[in-house]
Amino acid sequence: MTTIKGVLFDFSGTLMRIEPAESWLRAVLDASGTAMDDAELARTAAALERAGAQPGGASPARLPAELAGLWEIRDRDAVRHRALYTGLARQVPLPRPELYDALYERHMTPEAWSPYPDAAEVLARLHEAGIRTGVLSNIGWDLRPVLRAHGLDRSLDHCVLSFEHGIQKPDPKLFALACDGLGLAPSQVLMVGDDRTADGAATALGCAYLPVDHLPVERRPGGLRPVLELVGQCAEGGRGASHC
Repeated sequence: MTTIKGVLFDFSGTLMRIEPAESWLRAVLDASGTAMDDAELARTAAALERAGAQPGGASPARLPAELAGLWEIRDRDAVRHRALYTGLARQVPLPRPELYDALYERHMTPEAWSPYPDAAEVLARLHEAGIRTGVLSNIGWDLRPVLRAHGLDRSLDHCVLSFEHGIQKPDPKLFALACDGLGLAPSQVLMVGDDRTADGAATALGCAYLPVDHLPVERRPGGLRPVLELVGQCAEGGRGASHC
């Protein structure tokens, strides 16, 4: 069996989770000095969530026809990403027009993200074992400052972000770039991610794939620990993931 020498992690829903929509909206309202009672805030946050307006949050319950094209290519560059998500947010009335851009800015801050409880431990143990690690994300902005703020960068060797290359998962070229960045052949790399379509496409290139569930942090305390077992099993000739 192939020995796993590197692990690529998706970002949102895998290593870290975006804050709930209510705290996202409340933070922006507070920063702008905009008053909104709790009941209205809850209704507005729920409407933003249904609209799919929060990057890293829920997908739109109904995608407006005029934004459908942007949705498909949203992670290929920063301009499209912002246009898509601010456009989705504008489906929901807010008291001030500047709040739409403020919501987008908020989601890129370290305060808007929480690591999964086992993320730092798993990354550190892989690093200590000499396993190369990286982040491979479909995203429209630079997540590195968020990783640094939460101390996750210390155990990472490489980041490949879709908007910096103009391609997005499941395009095999993005997985190839990430493997090259680790200095490893695809057959030596495990991809870990919550999207079985986008992240699972790594298997087409010859990577192994381990799915995780996109859950709130408090409901997934140990979802990444199987990575440690799997890397060990592959080294010993066992099985546990696709193409291990």
